[in-house]
Amino acid sequence: MSQTWKKRTSANKEDELSAAWVPRDPLPECGEISIQDPVDMNHTKGGLVIFTANSHPSSREMGKRISERLGVELGKVQVYQESNRETRVQVQESVRGKDVFVIQTVSKDVNTTIMEMLILVYACRTSCARSITGVLPYFPYSKQCKMRKRGSIVSKLIASMMCKAGLTHLITMDLHQKEIQGFFNIPVDNLRASPFLLQYIQEEIPDYRNAVIVAKSPASAKRAQSFAERLRLGLAVIHGEAQDAESDQVDGRHSPPTVKTTGAIHPSMEIPLLIPKEKPPITVVGDVGGRIAIIDDIIDDVDSFVAAAETLKERGAYKIFVMATHGILSLDAPRFIEESAIDEVVVTNTIPHELQKLQCPKIKTVDISMILSEAIRRIHNGESMSYLFRNIGMDD
Repeated sequence: MSQTWKKRTSANKEDELSAAWVPRDPLPECGEISIQDPVDMNHTKGGLVIFTANSHPSSREMGKRISERLGVELGKVQVYQESNRETRVQVQESVRGKDVFVIQTVSKDVNTTIMEMLILVYACRTSCARSITGVLPYFPYSKQCKMRKRGSIVSKLIASMMCKAGLTHLITMDLHQKEIQGFFNIPVDNLRASPFLLQYIQEEIPDYRNAVIVAKSPASAKRAQSFAERLRLGLAVIHGEAQDAESDQVDGRHSPPTVKTTGAIHPSMEIPLLIPKEKPPITVVGDVGGRIAIIDDIIDDVDSFVAAAETLKERGAYKIFVMATHGILSLDAPRFIEESAIDEVVVTNTIPHELQKLQCPKIKTVDISMILSEAIRRIHNGESMSYLFRNIGMDD
């Protein structure tokens, strides 16, 4: 992806030192949505240490990119598993009185990833680090943030474990639900990848002006609407689900008669039964005929995306792009994408997906290490984080 950078030319020297990122000239049709390279990322105070755990090579790759932008070397730490699968961490340099940042990307072995980070954070805490900030581009177990029958809210458990281990701050990106921030009793900066994705649409999708932003379900309509308003594009929403063929449906003629059952507190009081939900057949609200369809959502199980792409193709869309911050791409997702009507899947590097890219050339990557570097620099220097959230809506 091409990047266009520009140095700040303000006459006020104090402003030059206080603002590290300068966006390029705003586009008249879309406003300021792009994030640009810092002018001087090396301008950091002393006492900064960056560690990466050992869960995946991409974690060290992400750490190298961030440390190079900040002009520091990666901290020396040894993270490995013993023969009995226990995780052992050995910090190989002093962190006493320093600001420590632990970068960890989530691999397929999620539980090992979490334990590596917890043990590394606790090791820094017991080594008298002044502050410990976790940098998790993708927060694990974020989908389990609501109570499901007799289940549990696992996101709350993970948050409690991280705080107990010694985290004093957390940097993450595009939480599955923004309310997860309330599970922590420490500051949480939930960064957004939308500026990078929007910039990709503008620069890498030919004739994007003929596109329409598609919400894969009514639940994701608000975020899709935010994208559509920023790009000055139309909006479409997919509603409903695939229905069984008429011959496969049970008409009830050979079924026993239904029995009305109610729970009674008192013979004179009956609790009415709730009517079960039933989704209508798939419909597309909005015109996608002869347009480029751009779907935005988290990609894990791609069946719903493949079904949505087929529906959009039937409605006349001639190209289909999928944009997502987190490309989990589980199981046979690359093969399904390759065989589907989807033309391109664009994800950020918050989650390792190098193997999936080899299996499916339709998968493209957007690097977001830049915004993580600036967040680390601002936290370390005690600067405001509001610059990173300029023009970011509540629905992004």
